[in-house]
This record gives sequence, C-alpha cells and structure tokens, in this order.
Amino acid sequence: MPPTSPHISSIGFTTANAEATAIFFEQTLGFSRGESLLVDAGPYAQLLGLAGSRLKLVRLRLGEETLELTELLSLGEGLRPGRPIPADSRSCDLWFQHMCIVVSDLEAASAKARQAIAHGSLVGVSTAPQTLPEWNTAAAGIQAFKFRDPEGHNLELLQFPAGKGETRWHRTAPASAPFLGIDHSAISVADTPRSCRFYDGLLGLKLGGDGVNSGPTQDGLDGLQDTRVRITGHRCPTGAGVECLNYQPPNSGRPRPLDQGAQDLAHWQIRLRVADLDRIAATAQACGGQVLHGGVIELGAQASLVGAERALQLSDPDGHQLQLLQG
Repeated sequence: MPPTSPHISSIGFTTANAEATAIFFEQTLGFSRGESLLVDAGPYAQLLGLAGSRLKLVRLRLGEETLELTELLSLGEGLRPGRPIPADSRSCDLWFQHMCIVVSDLEAASAKARQAIAHGSLVGVSTAPQTLPEWNTAAAGIQAFKFRDPEGHNLELLQFPAGKGETRWHRTAPASAPFLGIDHSAISVADTPRSCRFYDGLLGLKLGGDGVNSGPTQDGLDGLQDTRVRITGHRCPTGAGVECLNYQPPNSGRPRPLDQGAQDLAHWQIRLRVADLDRIAATAQACGGQVLHGGVIELGAQASLVGAERALQLSDPDGHQLQLLQG
C-alpha cells in the first residue's frame, strides 16, 4: 500500500557530475546506489523548465529515503548554461536549502567530513559539532554539524537524544554504519506565517514544531554571528518533512535570483506525492506559490521516471521548488 499523501518520495538537487557526487555520498555518508536513468528530451525536461534537454538521474538510498541527483547532459536550444552555487552563500540566503541526515553517532559519522575539511577538500559551515543548550527545551541535547559537499550543496548531520525525534531514529545501528536516513530538507524563508499557509494550508503537511534558536551554539552551527532563527517543522504522515528557517536581523538573507533554474547547482527540489494536483494548481497563487512551466504536465511515455502520470512543478513563496505527483 502506498504511503498516505502528502508524502515526500525524494529530495534532490542538480549536480555537474552525478557519478562523482554519488561516490561522495556513498563513501562519506553511507548512501547506497540505486538506479541510474538517462532521460531524453520530452515532457519531464519540460516539467523542469529545461525543454529540449537531456538529463541523467542517479538515485541513492539511505534508510527509507531517496536522494535524486540530476545532471544535465545537454541543454535545450536557447537555455543558458548552469551556474555554480555562489561561494559566499550563507544559511540565511533565500536560495539556501539543505538535507538533514540523521546519525546514531555524530562523532563517528562526521569524522570523514571533518578530516576532509581540515585538508581543504570540503568546506565546513559549522565551526565544530554542536550540542543545543538545555534552555532550548524543544531542541535540548540535539547534536548537529553542517558542511558542504564538493560542489557546495549544504548538508547537516544530526543526532537526536533520547526522547526526541521519531522512534526510527533510535533503533540500534552498528558502529560501522551510523547513517540512518533523511529526516527533512531545510529551507530559508522570509516570512514564517506565509510559509505555513503554503506548506500546511495548501499542501496538507502538519506543523511539527515551532521555536526559536539563538546564541553561541547556533552561531557555531550556522557559521553566522548574532544568530536568531525561527524554525518551523512541517511533517507528512510518514517519512521526511520540510523545515523552514526564518533568520532574523542582522542575518536577513539575500533573495533568490529571479532567473535561477534547474540547470543551476543551487537548484533543489522536493518530490511530493499529493491527492489532488488540480486543486493545488488552481489555488497555489492564493497561498503564495507559483505554478511553473505550463502547469500540470502529462508525462506520457516518461511517467515511469517518477511513477506518476501527471506532475506539476511548483515554487513556494520564496522560490524553493517542489515537484508534485499524482496518479
């Protein structure tokens, strides 16, 4: 029986080299290789706003979740080449998105990444692994560490203490395999109530927590100063969720470039199965969303790529993209 909708079936991003990126996730973060698909120009490329382009999709698994890498093999006529992630990106910039990987032992799980950072082959975000303080009741005892993959995509390793997080994050894991699964994808947003209307009111996720993190520990975690961030979690009935990060001054972030597209390495997308694609398409604008690339696309012969006959590419109020599936 398929999961109850809404349900996140994958979290993904654009990469310049899917094979090299897949190897990084396998060797450094415990992912296992799934299928690799070559996608000819057709309705799926149109869905992404890349009409006429050829793509390669590489899927990896960690626990119950899927990471999907998208590489552009050729660009359709008239499309500009992709751009790298800006080197000066910060957690508060509104194009920021990361994937949170839950681990059973943060010290062991972060060892390879910390060694690579020390040698200069990866970029760290956090100054060191951080433990959230006791005063922060909702998050007290959570340990986390943030860094970037070789192309600059942001990642977080997180360990829940007893009594926090889902039951599945507390199952016994061998010391040699501390990586458990993907808890959420976090996005930077400018307006918390507006994002709640979009994710909960429009898409049907449920508010799973609302609090403010601040102080030296949060500074060390995010690589910022004077950090104060409102964090709202939005959960599906099962599986991964979405976490909205609303950074307060002096860390108000820069807006997403208006021309950012799926060919850019800063492009992430959450693939979400929903029950009523047409209703969402018709009411998205009223909830701050934007229907992209012609609206609902009939995938036809390419339906097997995502396991759905119809799909919709949608941006949230800050421009973060979701790929909605039905059927």
